[in-house]
Formats: sequence, structure tokens, C-alpha cells
Amino acid sequence: MQPPKAKKTDKILEIHGDRRVDSYFWMNERENPEVVKYLEEENAYCDFVMKDTQDLQNELFEEMKARYKKDDESLPYFFNEYWYFVKYQDNNEYPIFSRKHQTLENPEEIILDVNILAEGKQFFEVGSVAVSPNNELATFSSDHVGRRIYNIQIKNLITGEILPDQIPNTTGKAVWANDNQHIFYIRKDKNLRAFQVYRHKIGTDSSEDVLVFDEKNEAFDVNIFKTKSLEYIFIASSSTISDEHRFIPAADVFAEWKVVQQRADGLEYSVEHYEDEFYIITNADGATNFKLVRTKVGNCGIENWEDVIPHREKILLEGFEIFKNYLVVEERNQGLLQIRIIETHSGESYYIPFSDPTYTAYIGLNLEFDTEKLRYGYTSMTRPSATLEFDMKEKTSKILKQQEVLGGKFFQENYISERIWAPARDGKKIPVSLVYHKNTLKSAETPLLLYGYGSYGHTVDASFSNVRLSLLDRGFIYAIAHIRGGEYLGRDWYEDGKMLHKKNTFFDFIDAAKYLFTENYTSPKHLYAMGGSAGGLLMGAVMNFEPELFNGIVAQVPFVDVVTTMLDDTIPLTTGEYDEWGNPNQKKYYDYMKSYSPYDNIEQKGYPNILITTGLHDSQVQYWEPAKWTAKLRDLKTDSNILIFKTDMSSGHGGASGRFESLKEDALEYAFLLKLERK
Repeated sequence: MQPPKAKKTDKILEIHGDRRVDSYFWMNERENPEVVKYLEEENAYCDFVMKDTQDLQNELFEEMKARYKKDDESLPYFFNEYWYFVKYQDNNEYPIFSRKHQTLENPEEIILDVNILAEGKQFFEVGSVAVSPNNELATFSSDHVGRRIYNIQIKNLITGEILPDQIPNTTGKAVWANDNQHIFYIRKDKNLRAFQVYRHKIGTDSSEDVLVFDEKNEAFDVNIFKTKSLEYIFIASSSTISDEHRFIPAADVFAEWKVVQQRADGLEYSVEHYEDEFYIITNADGATNFKLVRTKVGNCGIENWEDVIPHREKILLEGFEIFKNYLVVEERNQGLLQIRIIETHSGESYYIPFSDPTYTAYIGLNLEFDTEKLRYGYTSMTRPSATLEFDMKEKTSKILKQQEVLGGKFFQENYISERIWAPARDGKKIPVSLVYHKNTLKSAETPLLLYGYGSYGHTVDASFSNVRLSLLDRGFIYAIAHIRGGEYLGRDWYEDGKMLHKKNTFFDFIDAAKYLFTENYTSPKHLYAMGGSAGGLLMGAVMNFEPELFNGIVAQVPFVDVVTTMLDDTIPLTTGEYDEWGNPNQKKYYDYMKSYSPYDNIEQKGYPNILITTGLHDSQVQYWEPAKWTAKLRDLKTDSNILIFKTDMSSGHGGASGRFESLKEDALEYAFLLKLERK
């Protein structure tokens, strides 16, 4: 079977006196039968190329699925007279949201059985579930397409009736006012930007809902939340580099919204409430790695902010939790997350001890103020995820629940994790986390999968994956390159990998790969790379810069047509991205962006073996970016290596819905890597 050959219709794109020719621009016509035909042809070709791995894919899928508990239940948490938990039963794809009154011995009350709601649907996702303060009603939101546009409905938990209220085109989140009569929610504009906050009265038509906030600035989107104290409702309006928060008492939906501190370029802050004060994480006054301040609720402007934890040059402040007698903070030091306990009255502090060379730790769900018990999460590349309870007075921990890995083949002591530091070309050191089976020897013949992201300040921490065991048990080393563009080494690590410094992200990944060769972990014939979304941009860039470094590339929902997308403000999320990539309507950003954009820099040369995936309804990275990229690569590449492109015709950016269905995507990717390794 011959690979598909997409038609070429030249589209001239001109700006700043520069002329680009896009032969596949026509693919952005979602309803065009020719587009659908091309995607289906690519899917058929992918199936043809991977036909010899079908048994392996089935084996991997069943192997991955077998590690999951068929009947599983989340750790219950107590809130407002009820214990809440989420469970899965048998081979069901979707969760059941449940609760029990006062004690876990009482009868279970099902809030929502998503399996029933999802019957007959190719895609179904619940965005959120929120119970009213009087425990009698619950909002729930659902997306039937995968574009992250949710419809909010309301269920009477006493009668089981779903009320006629229907609220379309939302972010999925609903926040209850304390009167049990009103909810606040967010609508999206035509470009899927969260921009308006509405108030809805239960039992009325959504056409009667009241607009309470309209974010006019297209670089900002909005969020809404209730404080842990349940006393205030907040609207957060945020861009990449600026925040503005406004609030009302949760008991008075008609109150005037008050602003904590008006937005200013470069001023970021987030707010929580305790007693008569707001606690705020902010980068004010040059606090690059953020600091914690507090201020009186009635007098909360920036001029009144008082330092609680001052800025530190080498420690990034990531989060905090307030208790009656303790303040708990998440700090990142040399890439590793630490949890620090501060006794409020004495000011004494200490850290919860962790021992793995690379790991993830985080503050868990803590809804009570007056307690000495802290719930926190912990995982490493060899240790399954666990929720623990830490007694802040006695300084002791106990495991409340740990992820079970079924199948009888996983033993933690059989796996080794490491963290190494690779030299970057500009003298910086790039942290790399690795995991492998103890029987896997490091050598030039050892297959290694290197993962990266490196954008938006998002840090990919070292965590456990029971899916990944299928590679480790077949002799692969798995590595994460903590490259610039993320915040692994603090805020400067992010700032040095964005805008006009974006190429540092790509060069860090390349330099980390070369260091793995130097240290004899693998060689170019056995090195594979993987990344998704902005990590897909990373994949496209590095294989343009140095294609000979990799035997295979997996690019998941890749953002690869950077210039065209960032010039089109009708595409979802574009205008809000200018602070990340730059605005190409300005020539200096256009020129720099064009110099690394994967789609614009494809050349007539050899490329690695490549698997590209997307979802037809993707709202974050439109399907046509990877489609165009595939077509242009097919036209220009000079090698005979594999190039396959798989579109999920019923999903979006997050892939298939359901807990097991998405494993088929993992199985395809792993079968692709194993096929290459056996060639």
C-alpha cells in the first residue's frame, strides 16, 4: 500500500515583506469531504504499516489493562456532613460519584453514574461535579465531543431527578453560592476563551442568567472559585504574566465585586482566605520565584501586603495550605518539590523527609481548618502514587492509599531511578530523570525513550506510570529531560525558555540526548523521543535541527505550525499565547518564530521514523496542524523511514474518553517503538 499523497493548492501568506507558500492550507476546512477523506486515508495507511504489530498491540493493551483494579475506589474525604468518593466497577470505562452521610458505615448514595450518561456515545467526559451547601442538589457538566465545551445540568439528590436547567457552552465548572439558589459559571467565546462569568438561579432558563463579569482583553481568560473557608467567591482573570482577582461574600450574590489588586503588566498573584485576612502568592517587588504575603480583607491593595515568606533566589514557592495552627508550603529546590510545615505561633518549621533521587510530592486535598493532619501525595519513578497522612504535631506519616499494580509482575525493588545533570551548550546544567529495570544494562545497544515538554512553565515531574512498565520490562530506559521552558529549576528556568529564548528549550533536549550517548546510556540507533502538544512542537523542532540523533519520534497532538497559528486570532487560544511565544505581528517575533517553526523548516533531507497522532475535535491544537505537517514531510523527506499519522475521529486534545480506551493509544505508540527496535 502506497502512502497517501495530499493534493497541493498553494496559498500565499505574506507579512513583514516575507512571503510563505502553504500548499496544505486547505486542510483547515473541517467539514470539507476531501479533508475527512485524507485523514481516513492516513488512518488506513497507519493501520497497514502497523498491521504486523496487531498481536503486539493487543498484548500490550491487555497487559496494561490487567495492571488496573477493575473495582477501584478513591480515598474518601469528609466535607460538610458527608464522605465523598469516586469508584469504578468491573470493566466499566467511567466513574461513579458517590457519598455516605456522616460515617462510612452508612448506605451509599450515588450522586452520578457516568456509565449511564455515556451509554451509546463515542466520547463522553464529565468536567466537574459540585454539591450545594445544603447537600440537596448537585451540578454536573459534560462534553460529548472532546472540544472541552461543557453543558451544565443540575440533579436533585433527594429525588434523583435531573432538573430542566441546561447551561451550554461553559468551561464545565460551577460554584455554588451559600444560599443554595444560585450558581456562578463561565462561558466561552467563539475562540473557546473563557471570558464571561454568569449567575444562574436554579429553576430558571439559562437565557435569563445574569452577566456579572466580562473579560474584554483577549489575552486574559477567567476562572471562578470559592475559598477554602467557604466565605468568599472569587473571579480570577489571568494572562500568562498578569492576574486580577475580584470577590464577593459567598452569602451575598448581589454584592458588589471588589478587586484585590488591579492588574498590571508582569504582576502575578493568587489568593486564599483565612479569618480576616487574604494570603497571597505573588511575584510583586521583583519576587521572581514568588513570595507569600498577607493583607486584611477590608484593605487588600498591594500597598498593604505584608511578607509572610519572603522571596528567595534559589527556591521557587509553588503553593500553600492554611490550617488553624499551621501553614504548609510547597517549595521547589534544585528541581525537587519539598513540603515545609510552619507552626504558626512559634514560627518553627521543618520539612517532610523524602528519600528517592527524583520524585513528585504535593499537598493533597485538605478541606478542614482545625486539624493537625495533612494529606499529601507522593510518587517516584519506581514508587506507585500514594496519598499519605502526616501528623504535623507528632511528625509521623502513614499511607492512607497507594496505587495498586496488579498482575503479580511488579516489584518496586526491580527498578532503579536516577537523576543526572547534562551540560548545555551555554554552560547551564539540564536535569534528567531516568528509570529502568535492574536487569537492563546501559550500553550503546540499549533502547531509551526521552520525553520532554518545556513550555508554559509547566514542569514534568518524575512520577510512576504502570503503563510505562510495558517498556521497562522489555529493556527500555525511560528518561525525562527537565528542559528550559518549564519551571523545574525555578522561574528563571521558564523565562529562559520562552519568547525570544525559545530555542533554549530545543537545544536543551538535544544536549541532554547527546549527554546520554556520552554516558553510554544509549546511541542514536536506539534513541527515541516523545512529546505532546507544545511537547510536539519540541519534537518537530529537534528533528529539524538534528534528525540523525533519533531512530524514532512520537509526536502527540503536536503544535507544529507556529507562525500561521499565532497569526490567526480566530483560532482558539491564540491571542492569549502572545506572552508565551511572542506576537508575530511584530517582525522580531515573526522572524524568530519562523526560524524554529517545525512546519516552516521542513527540508529535503532524511528524517527519523515518525508516528504523529491527533484528535479531530482537538480544541487546543487544531487537527490540521499535524495533518499539514504529515503531508509536507511526506512530500519533502528523502528517506525510506516510517511516517504514519493517526487521527482519532471522535476525540479531542486529551485523547479517547474512558479509563481503558485510552490505553489503546499507548499500545499503538509502544508497538511503534518496539517495531523500530526490532527492525
